[in-house]
Amino acid sequence: MQREIFHVIMIKPSHYDTDGYPIQWLHSMMPSNTLATINGLLIDCAEREVLGPGVDIRAQTMDETNTRIRPDKIIRRIRRDGGRGLIMLVGVQTNQFPRAVDLAKSFLEAEIPVAIGGFHVSGCKSMLKKQPPEILAAREMGISLFAGELEERRMDEVLRDACAGTLKPEYDYLSALPSLGGEPIPFLDRKTVGRTGANYTSFDLGRGCPYQCSFCTIINVQGRKSRFRTPDDLEAIIRANLAQGIYKFFVTDDDLARNRNWESLFDRLIHLRDVEGLHFRLTIQVDMLCHKIDGFIDKACRAGVERVFMGLENVNPDNLLEANKRQNKITEYRAMIQKWREYGATIIAGYILGFGADSRESILRDIRIVQEELPIDLLEFFVLTPLPGSADHKRMAEAGVWMDPDPNKYDASQRVTHHETMSDAEWDGIYRDAWHAYYTPEHIERIGRRSAAQKNKGINLNEVVEFYLAYKLEGVHPLEGGLLRRRYRRDRRPVLPLEPALVFYPWHWARSFGNVARLAWGVWQANRLQKRIFADPDRHAYIDLATTPAEESDHETLALYRETTGGQGAVKRGRGAAKARTAVAARS
Repeated sequence: MQREIFHVIMIKPSHYDTDGYPIQWLHSMMPSNTLATINGLLIDCAEREVLGPGVDIRAQTMDETNTRIRPDKIIRRIRRDGGRGLIMLVGVQTNQFPRAVDLAKSFLEAEIPVAIGGFHVSGCKSMLKKQPPEILAAREMGISLFAGELEERRMDEVLRDACAGTLKPEYDYLSALPSLGGEPIPFLDRKTVGRTGANYTSFDLGRGCPYQCSFCTIINVQGRKSRFRTPDDLEAIIRANLAQGIYKFFVTDDDLARNRNWESLFDRLIHLRDVEGLHFRLTIQVDMLCHKIDGFIDKACRAGVERVFMGLENVNPDNLLEANKRQNKITEYRAMIQKWREYGATIIAGYILGFGADSRESILRDIRIVQEELPIDLLEFFVLTPLPGSADHKRMAEAGVWMDPDPNKYDASQRVTHHETMSDAEWDGIYRDAWHAYYTPEHIERIGRRSAAQKNKGINLNEVVEFYLAYKLEGVHPLEGGLLRRRYRRDRRPVLPLEPALVFYPWHWARSFGNVARLAWGVWQANRLQKRIFADPDRHAYIDLATTPAEESDHETLALYRETTGGQGAVKRGRGAAKARTAVAARS
């Protein structure tokens, strides 16, 4: 008997740029872990035949950052195969919510059910007493809203409801966060992964975070109690991807160092590399105290970690205290970063602009301190943003503080509220200027010389230049960047007018190919500089203030500790804690 077909189309939406066009590339930068996770769950549902033995579940993943979404074509395919299906707009962040709703309209008009899940829906549900207008409007349109996570076979319920035409207006699993051990593994096929520039795929090993940063949404959506995958799960993820020729992975855990099973996970990876000879590379995210965990950095690098992202956030302890980021100790920054560099890891750090103590002058000063005293390779800037789901957003909403009503702007690259002392123009301007202040030609060469002086492999200057030019040329954050920008005239945000074809196409192609040419020129220059640096016979002797081993005497000489009252206080507290430890050791 011929099996019925039930289509499940998973779409990870992009968001609109300042001209109203979805940010989309021929090849995008970052893979979507949510897309991989939900696809893995759907593969399991299909294998278990959760809709019955006579129904074939056909799942398709689409990432709008590298794939044009054509609702008309999707609708025709679903109707051709019997008209049964579900559109899942997955991992939708606040800035992506307007685009997700715009995409949903065509499917709803075709009477195909649509569900939206992700951090915006979950964050608003978890923190706000009254839901924002865009959430209420989406529900009124007939969109089903999903809050929480889909593991522990919750996907079964959603699929059965959609297949029966009884999709609920809301699914709320926030109060029952699932276990991850033994669950279906995240997985994307080779074709989908191939649309990212570096052929990276992603997975998570744990969810939740014990810290309480006020700007963070993770702790209020995924919880403060961490949940973990097992070493067997990890091995299955690695093998499944190696089998299709994918060997580069981004581990999306907000802080892998706080995974209590980190050692057994790393040991399994070390076994796969050293005993079985498998080759793979990892990018992970850690906190600024991970070097205090005995053996963590050593095993991480033996396990294949080559790139490390850390939430530096700021070098002024007063700003860190304002954000309730008490785990960041500036007196540990140098030792921690230098420890990773000993193993040849590339260091990527996030930096937030717009704390209460910030001013244009102080931000430029602090960027100079980072350049000269911390051996970071890539520094990426963010605007302090009250994201729905964060404690900051809840506090400001309850206090009636003005926040921009357009969710599309909440991408941590645009100002959406007012600063205590900086004018709107100053705050906007310093975000632009911060990128140019850090990535000067002189500092790019300094990064290259530090890398060439390392005993182990360091960063290639091509990557540094490409990272910076993503912002300089296209005006988007590098994490939203890619190769060859794509714009489609009819995909413009509906609230904006359709541009005339004779205006749109010449402007788009001139800009896109002009930027490709400028990118190629920048990479060529970076290659020349890299060759010149590596041709220097004394390159291994290079040392500067940032790469000088961290010592106690630094507290008296470095601007990191002297330029702010918070830095001075951090040194005093550190000395007090050291004296206390010495006294305890003496008594014992």
